[in-house]
Amino acid sequence: MTVSILAYDEKTGSLGGAAMTGSLCVGGWVLRGTAESGLSASQGTAPSTLWGEEVLARMKAGEPAAEAVAEVTAPDTGRAHRQLAALDPAGRSGHFTGAESVPVCGALEGPGVVVSGNMLADWAVIRAVRDTYLAGAGALHDRLMAALVAGAQAGGDSRGLLSAALLVVSRSAAPLTLRIDRSAKPLEDLADLLAAARAEPYYGWTRVVPTLDDPHRAPDLVEPEALPLPETGTE
Repeated sequence: MTVSILAYDEKTGSLGGAAMTGSLCVGGWVLRGTAESGLSASQGTAPSTLWGEEVLARMKAGEPAAEAVAEVTAPDTGRAHRQLAALDPAGRSGHFTGAESVPVCGALEGPGVVVSGNMLADWAVIRAVRDTYLAGAGALHDRLMAALVAGAQAGGDSRGLLSAALLVVSRSAAPLTLRIDRSAKPLEDLADLLAAARAEPYYGWTRVVPTLDDPHRAPDLVEPEALPLPETGTE
């Protein structure tokens, strides 16, 4: 099973993605993106990292996600074995599931979110991921983690999970990209890694590195009171 979620946080303008699978290196294979291009999740029996990169380039050039997905997937003669989801910088989504994808397979959308999966125990898996995210409150990264946990609890992977990943990008903050590539408990390990990334001293360092909105930011150029506070996961 591979499940991915891409989401747009309307309050902050941040984009986030998360994924989990019973195989290795789900972050490297599936999740890509920047605040300027949006996010992509390319997966399947024979996933195309080329799809993931091309759909980002199209969205960065201004194509809506659904149109970009259609343009990327249509010419590929191997598309029956692949899935692609995309979320553009405005929070619009698009998705494709090839006809030969391992069932249960498909995608579900919601306001500012798209969830894709294949080799699912049941449709309940991606429904749980989407609905848990939409019902959540607080920081984007916390909502994404909760969505993955809900998906695993709703059926997960008969092979067991081996890898999980989280990606959050924003114009006003450093990218957060976390990967657990091979573990007997990847969701727990990802949650531990996220907690460390949101704590000092690492978090303090990320608050003084350049961002799209402040490309010259450096420690001696930032007033302490101007630094963003860490998101705590509560409203």
